[in-house]
Amino acid sequence: MTATPVRYSPAVEKPIEQEEQVHRDLIDTMRSITETTSKDYGHAVRSVHAKAHGILAGDLTISTDLPPELAQGLFATAGTHKVVMRFSTNPGDILDDSVSAPRGLALKILDVAGERLPDSADETTQNFILVNAPAFAAPDANAFLGSLKQLAATTNKAEWAKKLLSATLRGVETAIEAVGGKSAMISNMSGTPITHPLGDIYYSQVPFRYGDYVAKLALVPTSPNLTALTGDRVDTSDRPDALREVIRETIIEQGGTWELRVQLNTDLDAMPVEDASVEWDEKVSPYRTVGRIVVEPQLSLGTELAGEVDEQTFFSPWHGLAAHQPLGSVNRARRQAYEMSAEFRAKFNGCPMHDWK
Repeated sequence: MTATPVRYSPAVEKPIEQEEQVHRDLIDTMRSITETTSKDYGHAVRSVHAKAHGILAGDLTISTDLPPELAQGLFATAGTHKVVMRFSTNPGDILDDSVSAPRGLALKILDVAGERLPDSADETTQNFILVNAPAFAAPDANAFLGSLKQLAATTNKAEWAKKLLSATLRGVETAIEAVGGKSAMISNMSGTPITHPLGDIYYSQVPFRYGDYVAKLALVPTSPNLTALTGDRVDTSDRPDALREVIRETIIEQGGTWELRVQLNTDLDAMPVEDASVEWDEKVSPYRTVGRIVVEPQLSLGTELAGEVDEQTFFSPWHGLAAHQPLGSVNRARRQAYEMSAEFRAKFNGCPMHDWK
C-alpha cells in the first residue's frame, strides 16, 4: 500500500438537500415504471434491470492470508461460498438488445455469517449490485432522479425510435472513443457499445463500508475464454436476444472465472463518498483481489435456478452484513426504492419475494 486507507465512521456520509423528498420521488418514479410495464405485460418485472441475459451459479473462494486492510467483513475468513450471478440491462422494460444501455451484474453470496443490516436481519446472504462502468452516471440521488424520470417517460414507448437513437448515439460514442475520449452522458442515453457481457468488468460504482474502511468493488473476468471477449462487439441485427445467446454459447461449453477486487478509499476529497460520478484513481489506490468466482459449464437461462431468481428473488445492496453497509446518496436512495419494487412484484404476481430460501 502506498497510502493509508481512510477509516470508516458515520461522518463520511452527509445527506443531500431535501433527501427524504428525493427518496419519495424516486420511489414514485420507479413505481410508475413498474405500473406501466405490468399493465402492458400482465406481469410485474423489476423497475430497473428488468431483462436478464444470463443467470449463473458458481463458487466464490475468499483468498487466504489477506493483509489486515483487506481481511474485513465477509472477507475476514477464508473459505468458499455458493454464489448466484444475474446479468441484465438497465431499463425497466424488456427491450430488443439493439437498444443498448448500461449492463448490470447482481451478485448474491450465500451462507454469510455476521452482524446484519436491519433490512435483512433474518437472512444469510451478501448482495452486491455492479455495473459495467467504473462510476455512476449521476453524482447523487437528486441528479439520478432526473435521469430516472426521463427513463420512466419513455418506458415501453416507440421501441423503433429507441433502436434508431441507440444506433446513432453508438456511432457518436465510437467516434469520441476513437480520439481517446468517452462521454458518460451519451453512453447512458443508449450510446453504450454493445459488447459481450462476459468480457466486461463490473463495478459497484458507489462506495460501501468495508469493515474498518471504505471501498468500491469490481468483478473482473480472468479466464482466457472470458478475457478474449473483452471489447468484443455483439451483432444484434435481427437478434432481439443476442446477449442471451452469446452468454449461453460461452457458459454452456466452458464456464468462466472472475476475480472479486476491492479498491480502498485513501482520500475522501479525491475519492468522495457522496459524489458517485467521480471515478476513484486506480493509480492511487488499485483494485486488489480478495476472492475468485468459478462458474462451471451450465445453462444460463431456462433452468429452475433462473426461474427462481427472476420470479421469486430480489437483489438489494441493503441485504447483507453491517460491515458492508452501502454508503452515499445513491445507495441511501436505493434502500426503500428496491424494497418497493420487490413488494410490487410480489403483490401483482401473487408470488412472495425473498432474498434467498
